[in-house]
Amino acid sequence: MINRLSSLAFAFTLAIGAAAPMTALAQEAILGEETVSPGIQLTFEAAPADDVTPYDQNLSEDATDVHLEVLVGWSEDSSAEVPEGVTRGGFVGYLTFFATITNEETGRKKKVDFIPHLTLGDAMHYARNISLPGDPEASYTVTVAVHPPDETEVAFHESWREAHGTPLFEAQRFTYEGLDLADVAAATRN
Repeated sequence: MINRLSSLAFAFTLAIGAAAPMTALAQEAILGEETVSPGIQLTFEAAPADDVTPYDQNLSEDATDVHLEVLVGWSEDSSAEVPEGVTRGGFVGYLTFFATITNEETGRKKKVDFIPHLTLGDAMHYARNISLPGDPEASYTVTVAVHPPDETEVAFHESWREAHGTPLFEAQRFTYEGLDLADVAAATRN
């Protein structure tokens, strides 16, 4: 009897899930994952448009095609080396991100900077609402430049300098080509 009830509950859950609209989480697209020394994990994502405040500093949800974001934390991979004392998975602040989004069919480009955002689920991350430089059905290249904190933003103790030096890491660029963002642009968060 218990197995039959469990089977019915499972079937009911599947039926409800199949009838429910797709959530924003299901429509997020991971563009790429990178690790920069000393053990900082970067996950680049495209997510559905969102309502972000303050409104005078963020593109409105209605004018947004995708919400580009970077999840940043000390690596949770136990095989990756991280500095002594950091919390694996903990947010890494004071980084600067710039993205160039290129429409591969027309060559049109859009440049944006990312700012810290706070949301349920992803918590602290860097992101920006953007309108794509062309039709969401086009193929896109996204290049993201990541810069360490400026020397006036983070102070380094002698112990850190001896173990890891300064700056926190060297500026780097990551490029992802042939991106299909149409499903993400069509998705909603409701």
